[in-house]
Formats: sequence, C-alpha cells, structure tokens
Amino acid sequence: MTRHQHILAWLNDVASDLHATRQDIHAHPELGFEENRTSALVARSLEEWGYEVHTGIGKTGVVGVLRNGSSSRKLGIRADMDALPIIENTGASYTSQHKGCMHACGHDGHTAMLLGAARYLAATRQFDGTLTLIFQPAEEGQGGAEAMLADGLLERFPCDALFGMHNMPGLPEGHLGFRAGPMMASQDLLTVTIEGVGGHGSMPHLAVDPLVAASSVVMALQTVVARNIDAQQAAVVTVGALQAGEAANVIPQQAILRLSLRALTPEVREQTLERVRAIIESQAASFGCASSIEHRPAYPVLVNHAAETEFARQVGVELVGEDAVDGNTAKLMGSEDFAWMLQRCPGAYLFIGNGVSRPMVHNPAYDFNDDILLTGAAFWGALTESWLKPA
Repeated sequence: MTRHQHILAWLNDVASDLHATRQDIHAHPELGFEENRTSALVARSLEEWGYEVHTGIGKTGVVGVLRNGSSSRKLGIRADMDALPIIENTGASYTSQHKGCMHACGHDGHTAMLLGAARYLAATRQFDGTLTLIFQPAEEGQGGAEAMLADGLLERFPCDALFGMHNMPGLPEGHLGFRAGPMMASQDLLTVTIEGVGGHGSMPHLAVDPLVAASSVVMALQTVVARNIDAQQAAVVTVGALQAGEAANVIPQQAILRLSLRALTPEVREQTLERVRAIIESQAASFGCASSIEHRPAYPVLVNHAAETEFARQVGVELVGEDAVDGNTAKLMGSEDFAWMLQRCPGAYLFIGNGVSRPMVHNPAYDFNDDILLTGAAFWGALTESWLKPA
C-alpha cells in the first residue's frame, strides 16, 4: 500500500457527491468571465466547509483560504472553471444545457477535483500553514490568470509555491505526468489586414487583389518553421482563418488573416515572430498591397520550477506508485495561462491521465473521465499535507 491511501479512503465515501458536482458543472457550462453560476457554486461550497472566501477576483474568480496551525508556510493550488464555444456531442445524460457551449477541456473536472480536496482538507486539517485555493476564470485564451494577478492575487494571497493540474487524454487513466523546465508553449495571436484595391472580377488589371496576396502569405508562412527554426527546436505557425470577399465576381478591398504562433523558448518565440512579420510585409508589398499586423501576446512559455516539480513528482509516486508516474512527460505545443502565475511564483504544472482511448480536448465528443476524480482530489490533498507538513 502506498502512502496517502487514507485520503483516497476518505474521498471514496463522498465519491458520489464529487461525481454529481462535476456533472452538474458540465451540464451548466459558462464561457470565460461569465462563470457566475460556477463561481457561486464554488463559493457556497467553500463557505460551507469553513474557508475564508473572496469573490470577484479577476471578474468571476474565487479564492478560498484555510489556515491551520502556526506555520508561516503558504501553498496555492489553482483550478480553471470556464467552458468553450463548442456544440456538445457526447450523448451524456448530463449533456450541456447551454447550446453552443460545453466543457470540452475538462475544467468541470478540474474544479470538482479541487473542491473534493477542499472538502477533505477542511474536514481533516492535517496540515500546518495557509492553504489558498484559486478557482480561475477565462483560461481559454481570454487572460483569466492575468486578470486575477492584476487584481492583486499574489499580493493579497501570497504563496510560497503554486501548483496546477490538467487532464490529458492519451495518458493512461489516473497516471501523473511531470516535467521540470519548459513544458507548454507560448502563444502569440496575430490579426493581419492586407489592403488592396477592390474591383470588378472581369477587370483584375484595374484592381489590386488582396486575396491573392493573402494566399501567397499563407503559403510563404509554411517556410518559417521548416527553413528558419533549428530542427532541434519547436515552433508552430498556424493560419486559422482567411476572410475576404463575399461574391464570385468582385475582387475584395481587403483580406484578413488570423494566426497563432507557438514556441517552447523565448528565443524561438522572438525568431518566429520576426520571420512571420517580415514575410507578411514583403509578400503583401510584392503584390502592391499594404499590410498591418495586430499582435496580442496571449501566453508566455510555461516553465516548471525544478524543486517544486520534483516535490510534486515524489508526492505523486507516494500516492499512485512509481509505475503510474512519468517524471519526464512530453512537452506540449498547447498553451496555458498558468504560465503567467509561474512567472510570479515558484511552482509546477502537471498532467493527470484521462484515459488512452478518449477523445482529445476541444473535441465535441470529449468528456472528463469521472473515474480520475478521486485520484486528482487525493493528489491535491497529499500535496497539501506534504508541503504544509506539521512540525
């Protein structure tokens, strides 16, 4: 028997409540900064269990604080709450009641796991110090972490370390993945406007076609990673949208491109941005078009701190055993705004396996695996009792 089995045993007695909470949140998904019902559920639960509750942090964020003993040590744990603008196709009995919105990334499960840990820790109080639970809004590209930080999250609730967790389809159910250093990519969002001269489709010589220029830009951008980035490094350049014109016989006045760029180091990030800008400007100019670029830096690289990652990994081994823990899990080119928090406070981000044969996140058929709720909640309980271990 591994350590921390007492936590799993305690949580097993409230497993049905955890499942019901997760499925209730799933049935009532809310987009970023609109998580009013979810935030109210979280705040109400934390208050019932004896936490000091703070709401409205980062618009719809909730922070719960629980103090026990006399230690000055402080631990922060974060879960995200928002859903995605996707039409659900799971067939679940608890399917989304909000058409066009669903929990396609498992934030319903992340919230439920942290609530499960919160309930256990409040009931048992086998720790010494201050526990801060952070329920964050708007992780899906809207800057919820930045909003909470701007509202003074870490000044009001200082932490010695911060930890976060995300479910991962493709990883065996309940397995835990850790990695020190860069773990998830930066993301930069670009909106590109290519301005030409509109005209009649039968007289292209009297127009300057921005659609042709935009098409050339799309193709030329495919060379950035292939011919400018070191083959041993990683970067992604994605053109997710090209919008131009509405009629077959009209040359449009402008074309709009929407791009996302990702990298795993600040140096590659800057190199990618530089080459993308240069290609857009030169390609547009070669067709006689003007171009403008609106750049929004969405996420920095998520970098796990070595000591905190190793501490969390060891807790994982003690909970689920060495065979179910990967201390060198693969890097991901996806992005995560917990990166902003890790720039301000030491800590680590980890993955929990959602099962090898389940749909990937952001898929209409995706659903969080309720069978990992106890493992996730128990990990947070074990981490708290280990980090805030009584003297």
